Amino acid sequence: MFFCAGAAHAGTILVWGDSLSAGYGLEKGQDWPTLLQTRLGDKGFRHVVINASVSGETSSGGRSRLPTALEQHAPDIVILELGANDGLRGLPPQLLADNLKAMIAAATGSGARVLLVGMQMPPNYGPAYTRRFSAVYRELAESEDLPLVPFLMDGFADRPELFLADGIHPTAEAQALILDTVWAKLQPMLTQADARAQRR
Repeated sequence: MFFCAGAAHAGTILVWGDSLSAGYGLEKGQDWPTLLQTRLGDKGFRHVVINASVSGETSSGGRSRLPTALEQHAPDIVILELGANDGLRGLPPQLLADNLKAMIAAATGSGARVLLVGMQMPPNYGPAYTRRFSAVYRELAESEDLPLVPFLMDGFADRPELFLADGIHPTAEAQALILDTVWAKLQPMLTQADARAQRR
């Protein structure tokens, strides 16, 4: 899915996620990556957002698809939002860590910078699993020196009215909150990129 801000653009942002970024259960244009494209224009950033998120995607699936997407889109920034489906299936956190690390390496190897987006599991998965799962993102961000959004649904995960009937997917009303959470880490990356471009 493509969102274009015009022919003359400063770079490409690839959103690489699952149903939480694909807009599951929402009307077209309500998902946070679409809102991101609008905000970029409002803030004077001439970037194109490509939302290649796939509902139901796991870190393994994302890992297998990413090289082709990197070659096709040549993004400057990859927003890596995967892992929720791994956790819901109870897959080993180490598998998640290995897949995320491989995707980070592929993205940075192609010249892109990565914004890592973390996920948390509900408490019914047990304290040991939930702790280890969320730690994967923090540890990778530290070891790979990446900016990190600790939790995509920070600030509203305990508000059931902001979720669809399945209790998993955020409503249209919640998308602006997600965007604010991502923007707090993305904007410095964009500002740094613009500063480097002006020095050239």
